[in-house]
Amino acid sequence: MPNMQQAMKQIQKMQAEMARVQQELESKTVTATAGGGVVTVEVSGKLELKKIEINPEVVTSDDLEMLQDLITAAVNEGIKKAQEMAANDMAKVTGNLNIPGLPGLF
Repeated sequence: MPNMQQAMKQIQKMQAEMARVQQELESKTVTATAGGGVVTVEVSGKLELKKIEINPEVVTSDDLEMLQDLITAAVNEGIKKAQEMAANDMAKVTGNLNIPGLPGLF
């Protein structure tokens, strides 16, 4: 049974480390742009949109559909980057184990 106790301690240590990484991800952000910087977004490690900036020059434009497309593209890119950041941070803890259902593993 000593091996089982040792394994349980390792699992508990990994769980604590994963909780720490998840907490750190809450304060981390990534930035993504679309349209050559026309739209810039900031997304947190929790996949929350934190900030969006739109170049004022395009706001006066009559092409609202293009602006909407750029916003969508920037947000999607920001989410993708945040997912990659979370997966990379979590992989450092789990040793690249693919454990279904764990937040941060995509």
